[in-house]
Amino acid sequence: MQVENFSENDLEYAVGRLLAARKLTIACAESCTGGLLSGRLTAVPGSSAYVMGGVVSYTNEVKVSHLGVKQATLDAVGAVSQETAGEMAEGIRCRMHTDIGVGITGIAGPGGATADKPVGLVYISVSGCNGTVVTRNVFHGNRQQVRWQATEKALEMVAEYAGGLPDKS
Repeated sequence: MQVENFSENDLEYAVGRLLAARKLTIACAESCTGGLLSGRLTAVPGSSAYVMGGVVSYTNEVKVSHLGVKQATLDAVGAVSQETAGEMAEGIRCRMHTDIGVGITGIAGPGGATADKPVGLVYISVSGCNGTVVTRNVFHGNRQQVRWQATEKALEMVAEYAGGLPDKS
């Protein structure tokens, strides 16, 4: 088994420092990333101060039962949509009583794509007291690369939502 080597210069460390400094808590609702974002956040020593938990909602049933995604949303636009990502982020935030909720849903591949929803399509949402922000992203590469890029984007979005990271210069 290969162990990941993390560095204090990695994005998850910077986001962790930001959340801790601002005394903000976070929870993640993940589908296509399968817990990778939560894993990255909790790889940081001291992350229990700000990471409250998460749900890997790989099925629509779990999205509805554990996150409060509306069945009507899933029926109308599907699991891989702006609306579903937003409801996932809002749902996890409410259920875990956190300052920030993150929702990620998409198609990591290699299968599962349609003409309207290609491999690499990932919707990422961040929800908090300032509302809910959702981005539509199309990442390229294999399954692991798509998943990693999605978590990178999610971490960037959390940092921006929480007030931004300091310049490294």
